Amino acid sequence: MTATDVRIDDDPVEDDGDSTVPRTCPLCEAGCGLAVTVRDGSVTRIRGDLLDVFSRGFLCPKGSTLKQLHEDPDRLRQPLVRRGGRLEPATWQEAWQAVADGLGRVIAERGRSAVGAYVGNPNAHNLGALLYNRAFLRALGSPNVFSASTVDQRPKEIATGLMFGNVLTTPVPDIDRTDHLLILGANPFASNGSFATAPDWPGRLRAIIGRGGRVVVVDPRRTKTAEEASEHVAIRPGTDPFLLAAMLQELFAADRVDLGTVAEWVKGTEELAEAVAPFTPDAVAGRCGVPAETIRRLAHDLVDADSAAVYARIGTTVSPFGTVTSWLVDALNVCTGNLDRPGGAMFTRAAAGASNTRGAGRYGRGIRLGRRQSRVRGLPETFGELPVVALAEEIETPGAGQIRAMITVAGNPILSTPDATRLDAAFASLDFVVAVDIYLNETTRHADVVLPAPSALQKSHYDIALLQLAVRNVANYSPAVLPLDPGQPDEWEILAVLSLLLQGVDPAGADPSIVDDLVIRQLAESAVGDEHGLVAGRDVDELLALLEPRRGPERVLDLMLRTGPYGDGFGARPDGLSLDVLVAHPHGVDLGALQPRMPEALRQPDGMIDLAPEVLLADVGARMRPALEEAPDDGLLLIGRRHLRSNNSWMHNVEVLVKGKPRCTLQIHPDDAAARGLADGGEAEVRSSAGAVVAPVEITDSVAAGVVSLPHGWGHDLPGARLSVAAEHAGVNSNVLAPADLFDPVSGTAVLNGIPVEVRAVPA
Repeated sequence: MTATDVRIDDDPVEDDGDSTVPRTCPLCEAGCGLAVTVRDGSVTRIRGDLLDVFSRGFLCPKGSTLKQLHEDPDRLRQPLVRRGGRLEPATWQEAWQAVADGLGRVIAERGRSAVGAYVGNPNAHNLGALLYNRAFLRALGSPNVFSASTVDQRPKEIATGLMFGNVLTTPVPDIDRTDHLLILGANPFASNGSFATAPDWPGRLRAIIGRGGRVVVVDPRRTKTAEEASEHVAIRPGTDPFLLAAMLQELFAADRVDLGTVAEWVKGTEELAEAVAPFTPDAVAGRCGVPAETIRRLAHDLVDADSAAVYARIGTTVSPFGTVTSWLVDALNVCTGNLDRPGGAMFTRAAAGASNTRGAGRYGRGIRLGRRQSRVRGLPETFGELPVVALAEEIETPGAGQIRAMITVAGNPILSTPDATRLDAAFASLDFVVAVDIYLNETTRHADVVLPAPSALQKSHYDIALLQLAVRNVANYSPAVLPLDPGQPDEWEILAVLSLLLQGVDPAGADPSIVDDLVIRQLAESAVGDEHGLVAGRDVDELLALLEPRRGPERVLDLMLRTGPYGDGFGARPDGLSLDVLVAHPHGVDLGALQPRMPEALRQPDGMIDLAPEVLLADVGARMRPALEEAPDDGLLLIGRRHLRSNNSWMHNVEVLVKGKPRCTLQIHPDDAAARGLADGGEAEVRSSAGAVVAPVEITDSVAAGVVSLPHGWGHDLPGARLSVAAEHAGVNSNVLAPADLFDPVSGTAVLNGIPVEVRAVPA
């Protein structure tokens, strides 16, 4: 374990009353270190932290806006309660009573299944929410739980779980040591990476090329990442699994499959070969729009490189074959000998919260899918959640189990999930809505009670989830930079009280410490019950006493760190990690480069990497093989896109992030524009089977012919929202065009890339 010994919080640099404190940015998955300058209780400046062990000073435009987000006059600072049809400011006690009355009434009349929950993706960047959302959802006790996972990464989670037995035993590209990186459906120059946590993706990708390696990008758009890559391969949207299957078929046919160092723990090679046999490069070339010779070369390049990794993200998971695509990505990593070796696709060993570091290595329960189905269409549950494509119908359709109340936590599903117009109307029909959110946005405007969380600068931070996917083993903890406002509960306390109210506790006695004590005791009992763990057999009360006087997320985090793979084990390993160690090293602790972890990181019942999961073989047979015989649709297909200054819809209320040239435009190839009489800067109607929007036209050859692109998360023109800056840059909501009946059936994930659309010019 190594760390920088330089501190800037214990002995802050002061100049005319200024102090500079380190902080990890919570706005995307990169986890960049910030140096936040504070004077008289106000932030005056935010820069990249040059001493951060992971980011070394790198910072994108979003990180420096935490000050503006904190000071945004539209950010809610006290609860809102609906009275006489209007949302009005209220005290916390009034808000809690309104929640208890409203939810209690729905549960008493219709049962717990009548209350649904939607959890947004900002929770993945939030220490308190990650640790206490589970308690809230258990207290809710409803089968109707939804999240942003089924509009982004669920296919990757399922494929990973089926292959390796654990959702977060996820191969990440070892980009700092690889010689060849194949990227599909990702634009890390804009997104800062996803499911592969790393600051400064641009610098890391440029370094691959700088040391003589290659970066190849497969994408329907010539993105910024593609422009800087060694090669850009334009592909027809949604056809990535055909390309990947053909690459595997080529390797099997050429007898170039090499399982490398994991060979003895792999099963299903013959079944995989049989599944991909029909998908020859010649057979898929027309469907993919990629020449057969290019496909063959891409396959052999992976084997010929000294080290290589295949990496794919949201562009591939929100597609008709999202789960199969995610599986084939890692099947290629296995079959080219690049799994679990330096420069290939490796497994993080996270310091806290990693279930694949607990219990006996290699063996585990694996994962289970489809334990129940949604009420209306019978769509399968995955990891305790229903597909969000089912949400509107579960609200609209009468009968036992109909959703009549919703609780949203840091989510804006009306902008971020499919069939948005229908979902907006469905939310308007609900009997009661509670929102935990910092804004009155397009979704929370339907709320009867809004419970505002503190700003990011008022909360402590540790990336429990994202550091389990880091390209290097690190640990960074940040205390809150600014104090809570008077009377403001922390976010974990809001979720804890909500949990108690859902269990019928009177608001006057809803003490969040009750839930906090239950959470920590359960975790401690699990730790001492792990016969392979550092504290096996220890007394629970003894460990809890040693965690004093901390409470809340810090107490839980300390337990996780101390019982984790680098932990001090409460004295069992004196030089190990604890929260005190991270506090003493505010720029982070570097735990080293990724190391081979097979078979220890597996959690499969038979202890084997499953190269041919039955459910995915079945999907290939049922859907992919028939699709191979179909002629490709020659119409336009809609895809999304990302921008460096945008991650979620709520970031559009910061002037510095939205100013300049409008970014919510319909990008279209010159040939397609000419065929439809479109003019650059004019307007076009985009219509799908779900709805229509009118957007400004941007003619560019950066999108392939037959492809049009709209960015995600816009459409800030709905009445009742209070987002003054966003309203001035409203844009259009691309999810109005996403049909609820278009999804990947294995994962239930919405199809947001490859939506068939028609485009026509709108007269001036």
